[in-house]
Amino acid sequence: MPRNTGRRRRTATAAALLGALALTATACGPDAAPGVSEPPSALPRTAPTSLGDLSGWKLEDWTRFTADSAFRNDVAPGFWTTSRMDASRARLAQEYSLAAPAKGDVQRDAPPAAVRAAPQPHPYDPASAVVGRLFATTPKGDTACSATVVSDPLNPGRSNLVYTAAHCLHEGKGGGWLRNLVFVPAFNRDGQAAHGKPYTEQQAAPYGRWTAVRALVSPTWLQEGGAGAHDQYDYGILRVRGEGGASLEEAVGGSVPVWFNAPREQITSAVAYGFPVERPFDGLELQRCDSAAAPGRLSFDRTRPPMYVIGCTMTGGADGGGWFVTRDGKPNLVSVGSLGNRNPSSYLAGPSLQEQAKQAFDYFTKNVR
Repeated sequence: MPRNTGRRRRTATAAALLGALALTATACGPDAAPGVSEPPSALPRTAPTSLGDLSGWKLEDWTRFTADSAFRNDVAPGFWTTSRMDASRARLAQEYSLAAPAKGDVQRDAPPAAVRAAPQPHPYDPASAVVGRLFATTPKGDTACSATVVSDPLNPGRSNLVYTAAHCLHEGKGGGWLRNLVFVPAFNRDGQAAHGKPYTEQQAAPYGRWTAVRALVSPTWLQEGGAGAHDQYDYGILRVRGEGGASLEEAVGGSVPVWFNAPREQITSAVAYGFPVERPFDGLELQRCDSAAAPGRLSFDRTRPPMYVIGCTMTGGADGGGWFVTRDGKPNLVSVGSLGNRNPSSYLAGPSLQEQAKQAFDYFTKNVR
């Protein structure tokens, strides 16, 4: 893992960091060259691997990290035509087989029973309309993930925040940001779009298209390479902008709060949503998997929060889609789709959004506009 040559500052506690975030606001603009990440030595210090590491980050560390990661997103009007969206393929992260022999520090539960994905009935109800498709371009072509409208604690009822997987936003160590990022909530809400047939803008995007203007991914994701432990921090946040005066939450009719540091023993079941693209799916239908039991565990590094694992037959393209649990009678997001197996697909794994994810979210909502 690359290390910064600067002196490590570990005097701040997690509480002190959050207190600083509450009192100080710093604007972060996308002024650097698009799609370029500074070398790891330019970042505050090594990627945090535990709460102890992250608690040493002060407000200026998060500010510098966000500025150095150099997010910029310029989408030309009319770039995402309906035919181009229809042709977008899945953005895949690591494929991992729970049945393969464990290596190194890998820790996992037995593979869960496969749960067949089911299409969400049309028109999508308000609870599922917060899930949408996230389109982007990469050096290898157009791609599609899934994402969810989440609540903004500083702007209740007027959120412009979208939560997804880090690999749907950034290529990781040595790579750059994906380009032309656009979120389409409740894609094909009324079921009028069909594969192989032309469909209109209104049929595809009933609530419009929302362009990403700010983004943040896990520092661990940005600084690490290869497959494995960084998947345990595979999360990312977007701030988006529409064409009218209403917020994303107002346009869609709702949002879901993110439940950070959720006690695992309280997660007795989960519902995963997404727009899978790979066969037998075509990306036009919102699918869901209801876990038959409490999520299992998958860990590539035992010092990091173990991932959730549920049985699910959704394929690539469902990456980044929200995983919901019921808390106080309302849906809360506890994870996003990150990795799974293929041929055939039988399970999905997603990161457990613990303290690192919470501190990143707190910084982003308070300081990145």
